[in-house]
Amino acid sequence: MRYGKGGPGPEGTVVSAKFQLDGQEFIALNGGSQFTFSPAISFFVNCETQEEVDELWEKLSDGGEKQGPGWLKDKYGVSWQIVPVFLEELLNDPDPEKSQRVMSAMLQMNKLDIKKLKEAYEG
Repeated sequence: MRYGKGGPGPEGTVVSAKFQLDGQEFIALNGGSQFTFSPAISFFVNCETQEEVDELWEKLSDGGEKQGPGWLKDKYGVSWQIVPVFLEELLNDPDPEKSQRVMSAMLQMNKLDIKKLKEAYEG
């Protein structure tokens, strides 16, 4: 949808857009200049392999900012979390020593490294 002659935005500019990503429907709304992106809202992407982590990390951070651990901001200011699918399980392990080792290793990373996370878990 676009604004018409009656505004409130400039005629022809986008009011809202509907789109799909990987079968998931999204609606984006132009909230105007009073609303800006912040890390309080982020897209969480579960990755199966290191190759997937690496590819998404590089593509999404191109023109943006690598913030770590696992967080980045794309060139539009949208925050993303690029995370191995099993990370939550490791961080919530009933053995507090294992989960703490994983947390300590993760906090030293920018882009998450699956091999290093598993090594930390195994001790």
